[in-house]
Amino acid sequence: MIKNTNKYFFIFNSYIDLMKPNILIMVLITTILGYYLGSDGKILWDNLIWLMIGTFLSAGGASVLNQYLEREQDKIMNRTCKRPIPLGIISPQNALIFGIISVISGTVILAIMINILTGFISLLTAFMYVLIYTPMKRITWLNTSIGSIPGALPPVGGWVASTNSIDSGAWILFAILYLWQHPHFFAIAWMCKDDYEKAGFKMLPVIEPNGRRTVRQILWHLSLLFPITLLPVFIGMNGSIYMYGVLIITLYYFLSAFPMLYNKSHKNASRILKASVVYLPALMMIIIIDKGM
Repeated sequence: MIKNTNKYFFIFNSYIDLMKPNILIMVLITTILGYYLGSDGKILWDNLIWLMIGTFLSAGGASVLNQYLEREQDKIMNRTCKRPIPLGIISPQNALIFGIISVISGTVILAIMINILTGFISLLTAFMYVLIYTPMKRITWLNTSIGSIPGALPPVGGWVASTNSIDSGAWILFAILYLWQHPHFFAIAWMCKDDYEKAGFKMLPVIEPNGRRTVRQILWHLSLLFPITLLPVFIGMNGSIYMYGVLIITLYYFLSAFPMLYNKSHKNASRILKASVVYLPALMMIIIIDKGM
């Protein structure tokens, strides 16, 4: 009995691993961020819970389908060879079924329990991530910019869930997330460039090994992040606490990239990645504090 319980628990955890929990956490944080700002801090908890359930299923299902399509490449790369499909813990067919059911279930929940527009945004996000971004990784280094579109849609979905509309606030959140992702993923691409090259992915550090264009792209997008993050202040969505707070964390993110100018090392790319991971939770806390004052 205990052995069977452990076996089922192991399989359950493997399916959760397929949904890429680390990415899911970021998706849920940005979705909550959009919902909170759209609601102006007036949260309807039952609404938010359904939003989280639907988003969890849809975004997680998209990650499963991504791994299904990239299962041969995942076998080659050191960073992905121990995922459930390459290890044979979950069959490709079962992963495909699980991914499709998860995306459809999440979309239906959002459409019925929240509104049709939120469900559509969720489905659009999954479609772009799975059927556009995933194959583009083997075609062009612009896959990062393309993949940043579905990556920036979750806060828009959160906003729409609370307002039933898309307006300037939602697009500003989209722009912030779109710009934030580029340094984050270029840093990962630099750290894993050998793996990506083996798998045939056309990441920028793979097609240009000296890293000059990679660093330029990182600094360019971080520079654009400054004026975009201040837009909520100019439209009256946030106040002075947000303004000073977001300037500090954006400056921290920006400065984390400077060592890469002089030494394009794994360690310096890791600095950018760590700063990017800190950025979103810090942004959320700043917004909550600003709204509460």
